Amino acid sequence: MNIILLSGGSGKRLWPLSNDIRSKQFIKIFKTEEGSYGSMVQRIYRQIKKADPAADVTIATSKAQVSSIHNQLGEQVGISVEPCRRDTFPAIALATAYLHHVRHIPADEAVVVCPVDPYVEDSYFEAIKKLGELAEKGQANLVLMGIEPTYPSEKYGYIIPEDQGLVSPVSTFKEKPDLETAKAYLRQGALWNGGVFAYKLGYVLDKAHELLDFTDYQDLFCRYDTLTKISFDYAVVEKEPDIQVMRYKGQWKDLGTWNTLTEAMGESIVGQAMMDEGCKNVHIINELGVPVLAMGLTDVVISASPEGILVSDKEQSSYIKPFVDQIDQQIMFAEKSWGSFRVLDVENESLTIKVTLNPGHRMNYHSHRCRDEVWTVISGRGETVVDDIRQEAGPGDVIVMKAGCRHTVIAQTELKLIEVQLGQEISVHDKQKSELP
Repeated sequence: MNIILLSGGSGKRLWPLSNDIRSKQFIKIFKTEEGSYGSMVQRIYRQIKKADPAADVTIATSKAQVSSIHNQLGEQVGISVEPCRRDTFPAIALATAYLHHVRHIPADEAVVVCPVDPYVEDSYFEAIKKLGELAEKGQANLVLMGIEPTYPSEKYGYIIPEDQGLVSPVSTFKEKPDLETAKAYLRQGALWNGGVFAYKLGYVLDKAHELLDFTDYQDLFCRYDTLTKISFDYAVVEKEPDIQVMRYKGQWKDLGTWNTLTEAMGESIVGQAMMDEGCKNVHIINELGVPVLAMGLTDVVISASPEGILVSDKEQSSYIKPFVDQIDQQIMFAEKSWGSFRVLDVENESLTIKVTLNPGHRMNYHSHRCRDEVWTVISGRGETVVDDIRQEAGPGDVIVMKAGCRHTVIAQTELKLIEVQLGQEISVHDKQKSELP
């Protein structure tokens, strides 16, 4: 089974835990069987592999999310990197070209596309397997998954099937309607469009060549920033007459807001927090090292991270985006392929960061033109390389790096250090990579 997971999102609706780098699918709030916490992308990847251990998964995402994906899923997962954001049709076209021209997947094999962030049961992925099998048969150019609706919603597109069978030809495909139109669709037996569809690889590749001017994957990648932003639904689905839909009746939640996300949480508190008996339907997610106490609250979400604190009525939390747009956001936490970092303090001419490196990993070997850096190791063991000179490093060791010198640190165990950046110009763009000797 070939699966393309669409991983996008700006992270604004789940502020302050999410941002442009750490979108909602990377927030670790779901309790795992081992007792730790996992994210949406980890959960859905685990479910795919449970349904089909041989599934070939490719994640279509932006460059900013690649490190987070490698951090949470490992280096083995396939990634189709979008040079910039151009909506779902260009993203799917690029990922399809990647599968064909780079991974050499034959044009007659089926591909299933689904979003990375629904909250679903394992039966959802059994249904995805069936969807791929239907596409493989080639009885329709596109096979959609239709979610049995539980209420009339303005948030979703609608699929109106010709009959009530498990698999049916599609009569009409409609984008997001107003509430009264949604009610009328439900009376016609309409299904929600969950953004899941399957096709033979060659079908979308042909559509891409028809609508976009390119020769192969590399050519499409190079001219990606010139493409028009358009969704797959508008570009392909609404214009395709030969479509089937397969019904899905299991649990399905779109976790796009704090209100819906907290409905899927297995416990009401994540992190250091307490609430009294007067609290009803209250959820607290705390990533700070200080306690949060809630008393006498009803229908409230409290979310605290180094980037800010949200206290909101759950229904009102759906309207957070315009307020977040007014906040001058600096990335205060990010997961990288080698570990993670958290900003502790920001001054005019200094920045203090706590860095955690995973065992066996290292930063890029790099230098900075405009700033000095000081590392203080607080736990773990590793090796520093400063201007090609290697040295063992352990708790209490201090390493000073002047502007212009090349440096990295290699973790032998999990390694934690405090990094202080000093200079009049401190910028993420001031970084020159070098080859490690």
